[in-house]
Amino acid sequence: MAVTAVPNQRDLRLDLFRGLALWLIFLDHIPSNIVAWLTIRNYGFSDATEIFIFISGYTAAFVYGKAMLERGPLIAGARILRRVWQIYVAHIFLFAIYMAEISYVAASFENPLYAEEMNVLDFLKQPDVTIVQALLLKFKPVNMDVLPLYIVLLILFPPILWLLLRKPLLALGAAVAIYAVAWEFGWNLPAYPSGVWYFNPLSWQLLFVFGAWCALGGAEKLGPVLRSRATAIAAGVYLAFAFAVTMTWYVPGLSQYMPVWLEEHIYPIDKTNLDVLRFAHFLALAALTVRYIPQDWPYLTLRALRPAILCGQHSLEIFCLGVFLAFAGHFVMVELGSGIGSQVLVSAVGVLAMVATAYLISWYKGVEGRNPSRPKSPDADLAGGEA
Repeated sequence: MAVTAVPNQRDLRLDLFRGLALWLIFLDHIPSNIVAWLTIRNYGFSDATEIFIFISGYTAAFVYGKAMLERGPLIAGARILRRVWQIYVAHIFLFAIYMAEISYVAASFENPLYAEEMNVLDFLKQPDVTIVQALLLKFKPVNMDVLPLYIVLLILFPPILWLLLRKPLLALGAAVAIYAVAWEFGWNLPAYPSGVWYFNPLSWQLLFVFGAWCALGGAEKLGPVLRSRATAIAAGVYLAFAFAVTMTWYVPGLSQYMPVWLEEHIYPIDKTNLDVLRFAHFLALAALTVRYIPQDWPYLTLRALRPAILCGQHSLEIFCLGVFLAFAGHFVMVELGSGIGSQVLVSAVGVLAMVATAYLISWYKGVEGRNPSRPKSPDADLAGGEA
């Protein structure tokens, strides 16, 4: 069978938009934050999560596809599983710090609402049972759903990557079939103490696999379609439609102009199972982005974009920091005031802290890279930060 070639040139657009997605996720995680109105979730059906998962699939294929072609499925699979373990450890470490942060704040300020808002009441009541469920990825406090999703997607990635390198359309078709079956029968993974996963891996795997398919030649196959004027017009029309519908959720009086038959057909726009409307909205955004921001876009080298690119290149650390900072910002706004000035200040300080951390990590890795006795790790940072 013919084997698909793996691109060998790094695409800075992926790092840029992954870094921006991390900032948007952080802003969205702060409740009642006026700065969050700058994020894309308020103007369409999808949000930064779709961007993050797509880029994760793309860069995972970019990094581990090379390893599979050069070293074989066994070595590449072992590398992927090693990265799964590293992300799992990071998730548990973040869980411990997050629980300590919430518990300390709730006890110190005698405000049990913090524990209720962040979905950690079961942890405070039964910490022994809850910790076991957390280790099994079944118990997830608020804002800690993305890493478990990515862990599951990576565990299943070795055979998918093997098939993508040999029969890419068959692999993509299998992902579509799994998505359709999960949607039809309501399949999902159980959560603790009740319910199911907020991000259904059986549904979100479609976006992840689609990103990997694009990295392994799919984007080139779609090139003529993406460059066509008809695609740009269709994408623009769909984004305008999504914007109009979204505005009816926030602007009083606009909901009366929403046709009943349309409401019956599109609602609910399900995030848990990656609604088709959300997927299509992401595709429209991606189509216009690829059209107007090519890979050789000269502005990618501007110093002004460097902070977002660095955050994208160190996404595991920055994501974990963002989860911690989001609750810290929420606490500051509740206890010290939630005026517009406080919201802007908390948001700005959080983003600056993420940028400063990314620069520090980059400096440290640069120092390590100059040491011949410490070779640079070939692993992907969450989803390809180091290639």
